[in-house]
Amino acid sequence: MARTYVIANQKGGVGKTSVAVNLSASLAHYGRRVLLVDLDPQGNATTGSGIDKTALDRNVYGVMLGEHDLASARVRAEGGFDVIGSNRDLAGAEVELIALERREYRLREALAPVLADYDHIVIDCPPALNMLTVNGFTAADAVIIPMQCEYYALEGLTDLVGTLRKVKQNLNPGIEIEALVRTMYDPRSALTVQVSDELKRHYGAKVFDTVIPRNVRIAEAPSFGKPVLLHDPISKGAYAHLAFARELLGRIGVAIPAETQGTHA
Repeated sequence: MARTYVIANQKGGVGKTSVAVNLSASLAHYGRRVLLVDLDPQGNATTGSGIDKTALDRNVYGVMLGEHDLASARVRAEGGFDVIGSNRDLAGAEVELIALERREYRLREALAPVLADYDHIVIDCPPALNMLTVNGFTAADAVIIPMQCEYYALEGLTDLVGTLRKVKQNLNPGIEIEALVRTMYDPRSALTVQVSDELKRHYGAKVFDTVIPRNVRIAEAPSFGKPVLLHDPISKGAYAHLAFARELLGRIGVAIPAETQGTHA
């Protein structure tokens, strides 16, 4: 049965979609069955996985409105994981969902029939607290929060934690924060180190040891429609994302088969 992660941060530009795509590819590299759900109308996780979002006949918009089932909307990405793609169609779902019954549970109920097909489901949310994000929170077992170690990071994190507390009380009692992952990390910056220390002080073991560095290969990979693991498998960015996936699997007690480790172990 799949463990479902929602990748969320109400602040944009923190590498949220990059984490979603590269985590999916890295988990698949380690032999895990993975589904990536793009819940952002921008469709960046879709294109970053090498899928033409404009050519999708079926997408997450139709899934959430009940026009077709989720299984029929799956597309296989080159990275070895499945994708439920998104495009601008999804922008209209915010208004249309308001009128539907159980509007906060549409994604959760759509995912239910395929949970046995996967080990992990990764949901990429838009950088806003709206009905799409609420659907992501309601569908997930755990939250992964990517964040930069910068001045406003802790304030934004406090707001997000408050939102999650309300979701837990009213919609999804089982949801927990699984990981805080520091992105675009530059250890030469005194501010980065200071904010990182504050994160560890407040959130302890929720802050993963792995950091995702500021890396040109990570930044350019989406323009090639590839996870960094396929774009440049020996880059620091690829090694970092593989390390994050290994740490995540270790936290939930999953052993990595030796044959998948290779030079990235």
